[in-house]
Amino acid sequence: MSNTANAGLNFQRTVRILAGLTVALSAAVLYIAGAQPVAVGLFPAPWDKLAHLLTFAVVGAAAGLAGGMRGWRMALCCVAGALLVGGMDELHQMFLPGRSASWSDLAADAAGGLLGATGLAVLQRFKQHFTRRITHR
Repeated sequence: MSNTANAGLNFQRTVRILAGLTVALSAAVLYIAGAQPVAVGLFPAPWDKLAHLLTFAVVGAAAGLAGGMRGWRMALCCVAGALLVGGMDELHQMFLPGRSASWSDLAADAAGGLLGATGLAVLQRFKQHFTRRITHR
């Protein structure tokens, strides 16, 4: 195996590890910070849904990268990761004073996962486009 190919595999492995750590760290931060009194009413409606969408776009994209897949399988990893972390967060909120679980929050989490998958798909297209332009010169 050439040094270039080996470097590419090492980079992919590093990205997957960092993405997995991002998912785990995001879940831990949501669990710990969500239990703080300041979290009650932190984002008023409808801004709370935007916060869910953007937060879980990051979580979903990280889950998709951590899965190391492409295409619809990557998109599935993005949505599944967002739903798993979001479900954990909503379940946890059921037991916190002043907080409540919400199906609409979980739906916003799933939409965030789809947004993360879309972002990764767009980045992949850009990468393919620019890689072709560089190699065809």
